[in-house]
Amino acid sequence: MRGNDTQTKFILLGITDSPCAQAPLFVLFLVIYIVTQVGNFGIFTLVRVSPSLHTPMYFFLAHFAFTDICYSTVISPRMLADLLSEDKTISFTGCMMQFLTFAFFATIECHLLAMMAYDRHVAICQPLLYVTIISNRVCWQLIASSYLFAFLSAIVYTWCTFGGSFCGPNRIDHFFCDVVPVLKLVCSDTHSSEMVIFAFVTINVVGTSMIILLSYISILCTVLRVCSAQSRARAFHTCASHLMAKVASIIYTVINPMLNPFIYSLRNKEVKGALAKCRRRLFYHWQNKRVRSSRT
Repeated sequence: MRGNDTQTKFILLGITDSPCAQAPLFVLFLVIYIVTQVGNFGIFTLVRVSPSLHTPMYFFLAHFAFTDICYSTVISPRMLADLLSEDKTISFTGCMMQFLTFAFFATIECHLLAMMAYDRHVAICQPLLYVTIISNRVCWQLIASSYLFAFLSAIVYTWCTFGGSFCGPNRIDHFFCDVVPVLKLVCSDTHSSEMVIFAFVTINVVGTSMIILLSYISILCTVLRVCSAQSRARAFHTCASHLMAKVASIIYTVINPMLNPFIYSLRNKEVKGALAKCRRRLFYHWQNKRVRSSRT
């Protein structure tokens, strides 16, 4: 990185500087973080161990849960530590790496939302060709390409954000190293960097949003042509969770990773069935182990 001769650390101003509010906020966000991790890890594990969930829809969902686990971990632990600490400094390298990893996982989530919308589009609009179009090979190709493009995008975002000269104030008016508050501290001209960031944000956010929008418009048109009210209700139910998560993704740093397991999965009959099977297997294993131990 160029232009870092005069700045080796930043100070994160955080959510609040009120001592009275810091402890309650710490408890609140700690609970949110724990629920986020437990919920998403549970969904990820359930999809992995349940053969009935080894379908493209849940393949994407497992990666979605993994992404939420990772990017909430990039932000929340540091935020929680700062709420209880007087020293809110973060090194230049630490700030840059936090932003890089956050941008990487946030970009992947945008692509995963688009993949899940496209998956539902094919399932409802082209059900006879679903197995051919959304094959295992295609799923892995989509995931690999999204991870690769997200990594390249994150590198570009990071270079444009931290590649300037930091020779003035070092106080970031935020609780993590985000692009806008960091760019405010750059002494050199940031116009070209802002244009490059805008272009990549357009590709990643607007591009994936258009895929989602067009997919659901097509789904809506197909569903409305279905004569059976029961079939229409089933199709809308399948897509409702995806639409809910798209709305929830506006709150993209803390709340959304916690909500996604509930929005996407815990109201789904297949996930409930797989979860019940896992519970029964665990109960039988525990019961058999108890019987064996009593015999010995």
